[in-house]
Amino acid sequence: MSDHHIPDGPIESSPTDYMPNADQRALVRETLTNAGVELGSWDERMVEWVGGWDWTVVAVIVSWLRRASQGGDRP
Repeated sequence: MSDHHIPDGPIESSPTDYMPNADQRALVRETLTNAGVELGSWDERMVEWVGGWDWTVVAVIVSWLRRASQGGDRP
């Protein structure tokens, strides 16, 4: 799946790319799976719900998930 310009650092302006809802849902699911998150049936319902939001919101959430799963130094 293409990244569709998912920000990999702090976001200063609204993402401008577009992705159809079905692809957004797949991206959210893939991001959670890659982060090691096991999904239950309610989780899947939430993936379906969140994946239908406006692309600018989904892109930011996916960016957060990716950055959070990378860990790194924490204060």
